[in-house]
Amino acid sequence: MPKASPQPSQAWGSSGGSLGPLSEMPLPQKKRWVSMAKGLVLGALFTSFLLLLYSYAVPPLHAGLASTTPEGAAPCSPAPGEPEVPTLANGSAGGCQPRRDIVFMKTHKTASSTLLNILFRFGQKHGLKFAFPNGRNDFDYPAFFARSLVQDYRPGACFNIICNHMRFHYDEVRGLVPPNATFITVLRDPARLFESSFHYFGSVVPFTWKLSGHDKLAEFLQDPDRYYDPNGYNAHYLRNLLFFDLGYDSGLDPGNPQVQEHILEVERRFHLVLLQEYFDESLVLLKDLLCWELEDVLYFKLNARRASAVPRLSGELYQRATAWNVLDARLYRHFNASFWRKVEAFGRERMAREVAALRRANERMRHICIDGGRAVDAAAIQDSAMQPWQPLGAKSILGYNLKKSIGQRHAELCRRMLTPEIQYLMDLGVNLWVTKLWKLIRDFLKW
Repeated sequence: MPKASPQPSQAWGSSGGSLGPLSEMPLPQKKRWVSMAKGLVLGALFTSFLLLLYSYAVPPLHAGLASTTPEGAAPCSPAPGEPEVPTLANGSAGGCQPRRDIVFMKTHKTASSTLLNILFRFGQKHGLKFAFPNGRNDFDYPAFFARSLVQDYRPGACFNIICNHMRFHYDEVRGLVPPNATFITVLRDPARLFESSFHYFGSVVPFTWKLSGHDKLAEFLQDPDRYYDPNGYNAHYLRNLLFFDLGYDSGLDPGNPQVQEHILEVERRFHLVLLQEYFDESLVLLKDLLCWELEDVLYFKLNARRASAVPRLSGELYQRATAWNVLDARLYRHFNASFWRKVEAFGRERMAREVAALRRANERMRHICIDGGRAVDAAAIQDSAMQPWQPLGAKSILGYNLKKSIGQRHAELCRRMLTPEIQYLMDLGVNLWVTKLWKLIRDFLKW
């Protein structure tokens, strides 16, 4: 049985007299309360200022195509002496040449950071020219991509690799790469993607602040229309995010014929659509498409969430999440089917052999590179250069500790494979002043 609450005189530490009015509070205690009140007010004002600053740094949700580069801008013009790579089919009798001109449409919460690391390493190894954003680690997302957003862009400039987050605008991207560039992207089961996005971005989507229960995701999915505001700040993160990232209207009616038209347009524009759930098989297809070596597609899982951070969606909630993201579900079903047709064309037995070889090579690198052989919580990461970017208000993203003694042959490859996105971008010379400022603010406020 709980103890009885103390009488007011006991609660306030009085020696038997009754509790006096608040105005008779001892002076030091009163000053302490006034000081705390002032601190709270100043903290609230400072936070409001920072949010206002952030709102200026982040472009509006519904930025339209008017922000793109004028139509008269010169298209990509390869420099003299840069021969176009032959487009022979891989595995043909004539062999193939490694493809170096690549557009990776980086979708959110789809293992895209891991694939980004693969592209960074390949580009760095071969001295390729990246189209990087200026000031941030994305191209002013969620605004549509425009060539003018590229760091040091000049009309007619030609690039080998584009791979940072953007809201896709095909014509603008097309104008930055040679005609034979390879376009790739990656998709994920929409219900699982929604779950990941909800927990990663939910704190910066204001309409989720109305959710009061312990399991906010379950509460939201019970009646999403009650909470969702399509015009709300950052609302795009919580419905049909794949459709949005690919440059389409994520609020289209599922019966609108444009939905299927957009899906077929993605199929025409992209040479390969990878699937997060079959990442190794996807990398084998990518290696074959690009005529790369096995070492080029080795990887460690980056930006992964701690397994205990949130519960997995139950059967009913999984169905609700799928229905809520119905446009993404149709997109995913289409490319899941086409993915397995590609696997069949590649050969099931051949695929099994190459996936096994990739996993053996990854396992070997894990033993060579990673201290303890596994990912660890953010608090256990010893080197700040290995610390991944964390969601606001949580440290749920895992990282790695690099082994202290690695042979000269593997030291550089190990470090590159384990380096998180932000640090790798800085290593490549990208101007990230906005991202750095935001990190300083977050560290100061312990967000």
